[in-house]
Amino acid sequence: MQLSLDRRDLSLYVRKQFENLFPDGADLADLPKFVELALGRIEYCFSRVRLKGFFADGRARFSHWHSDQYAIFLYYLANSAFRERPGHPIADKAYALNKALHALDAFYEVELPDVFAVQHPVGTVLGRGRYSDYFICYHNCTVGANLDNDYPSFGRGVVMYGGSRVIGKTSVGDNSFVSTGAIIIDGGALEADSILHGIYPNAGRSRTARNVVRDIFGV
Repeated sequence: MQLSLDRRDLSLYVRKQFENLFPDGADLADLPKFVELALGRIEYCFSRVRLKGFFADGRARFSHWHSDQYAIFLYYLANSAFRERPGHPIADKAYALNKALHALDAFYEVELPDVFAVQHPVGTVLGRGRYSDYFICYHNCTVGANLDNDYPSFGRGVVMYGGSRVIGKTSVGDNSFVSTGAIIIDGGALEADSILHGIYPNAGRSRTARNVVRDIFGV
């Protein structure tokens, strides 16, 4: 994988960001290990993403200057720290740093898939739904619970365009597009190969011949 900073320098870079924003003296000795875990997940993910800047010349590319890539890295860093040592302060710091830098709320306990992407995700909140590979979201999207604490699930290859919301007991089928501004609440089981549009309670669906994995991810 091509990196804009080598692993040691990337760990030092993240450490300085933590110490600048959270000067509490918390133990960061495990940071290089968690950065290594996050980079392993980045390489697996970006190797399967053909968005501009993510993959070239037969290998994944990661740049700490590419804000969408760095947002994904910080999620993987927080989630990896949580998986390895629940309660570790690095998980909280990486999660909070992601919100501060990118206005992306992807909590470290949320299990985002092994292959996903974000595109200018300012104002996006990804709650405790069930996600599958080839998920992508844009700005100001929300995945959240209804009043009964039911969360959505997403099949393989789902796009959430800007301003869309998927809430509650909703199962979005494989290869589906959630249109800009759509609000889907307790939508039930929605068929694969769909375009979801409209606003609850008048939301609807149409068929699509497009393919998320091919047309959006370029695979």
